[in-house]
Amino acid sequence: MQLFSTFENTTFLEMAIATLEKNEISKEHIFAVPLDNRMEDRKLFDTIHRSDGTTLIDIGMALSTAFAVIGASIGFNLEWGPIYWGLIGAASGFLVGFSIRLVTEVLVKKKRRLLKGQHSEVILIVECPDHQADLVENILFRHFALGVAKIK
Repeated sequence: MQLFSTFENTTFLEMAIATLEKNEISKEHIFAVPLDNRMEDRKLFDTIHRSDGTTLIDIGMALSTAFAVIGASIGFNLEWGPIYWGLIGAASGFLVGFSIRLVTEVLVKKKRRLLKGQHSEVILIVECPDHQADLVENILFRHFALGVAKIK
């Protein structure tokens, strides 16, 4: 049976390997593979094939609606009329909202776009007999494995 687990690159990984060796799992049956984590910055603009769930036009649409209503209301008293001033208000509201959202995403939330939380940095593959699978799984979880999978 093979057990696949992911770990952060910490001393707990070393302790898990040492504990496995103490429980009669030989070094030849333990294989650790380090992962290469993403080093490039995340993209700000989404494409049709990839989206991160954030949008840049939500505030722009809300302000566009509000500015269009205000522009059309004031436009009754101005020379160009309510339609032109409503369109001007909508365009300016959208630009203001888009700018606000762009500034907050680029400057304020830049750190949030980086990968957060725990990163699996090492995959540990352990080959063992079926009767030792539960023992090996418990050892891996006791040493803070992020996840474990068994394959017969």
